[in-house]
Amino acid sequence: MLGFMPFDKTMKILITGANGLLGQKLVALLVQQPNVQVIATGKGSNRIPLKEGYSYHALDITDNVSVQHVFDSMQPDVLIHAAAMTNVDACELQQEACWLQNVEATRFLVSACKRVGTHMVHVSTDFIFDGTEGPLTEEAIPNPVNYYGESKWEAEKIVQTMGTNWSIARTVLVYGVVSDMSRTNIVLWAKDNLEQGKAIKVVDDQWRTPTLAEDLAMGCWLIAKHKAEGIYNISGEEMISPYDLAQKVGTVWGISTSSMQRADSSTFTQPAKRPPKTGFIITKAKEKLGFSPHSLQKGLELVKKQLDLVKEGVQF
Repeated sequence: MLGFMPFDKTMKILITGANGLLGQKLVALLVQQPNVQVIATGKGSNRIPLKEGYSYHALDITDNVSVQHVFDSMQPDVLIHAAAMTNVDACELQQEACWLQNVEATRFLVSACKRVGTHMVHVSTDFIFDGTEGPLTEEAIPNPVNYYGESKWEAEKIVQTMGTNWSIARTVLVYGVVSDMSRTNIVLWAKDNLEQGKAIKVVDDQWRTPTLAEDLAMGCWLIAKHKAEGIYNISGEEMISPYDLAQKVGTVWGISTSSMQRADSSTFTQPAKRPPKTGFIITKAKEKLGFSPHSLQKGLELVKKQLDLVKEGVQF
């Protein structure tokens, strides 16, 4: 395991995409850390339920002038770049917008990091791979099959031009919940549809290692704390199909899954192709960073507990 990076002054960590699922989990985690100053940024107004312990700054990462200004004024020690256009089908249909948000914005941030001396932690995806094999190590060769994957792979290459002071945290199928219920994902989708008894089809010929949002946030923090350079796979460990994941959702919530049908990918007409089999081997992150994700069962149970708190009007 890497040794701790001791610092006798406050470490300033700037987060992009702080209004998103990962961004909100990062803010919640980092405000609890000693000697860490959290600078949250997002497009538009602050939508983070947590109101104390950090500063918020509106930032459009596709505006290079704004990016450089924020870095000049804030002088962050670390950037965790969690902002991206992640809707795979929207990326396929709106390629210019995808390229601007995922590639050009990353280029602007890399330039700012190099100028200010900021260590960059860039969040990437399993969709940079073609899905012919899995689970994958950090040494696997990218070969994206859709435009979203292409944009994220191009962004990774730009990050790696920094030479030093960069890390890439690759992740898979992130799930979780935030207090204002502003974000959705496969777990919440399956739970809502099963509760309503809707007839849904879920694919059983794709495989992933689903990642609890809290675990991804912790992985990013461990990388930032150590300023650990290079690529790290940050995900859950259990390989599962979306169909079997939805079955587990039914079990954890005590909901009937009789309205759900197995389906294979060929029965879906989607603008973007999906890689059939990805998933990650996370040995490097476990050994070098001390990363220890929840089991899928424990992760789903945590989401259920958090949803119960939402019903009671309790912020978590």
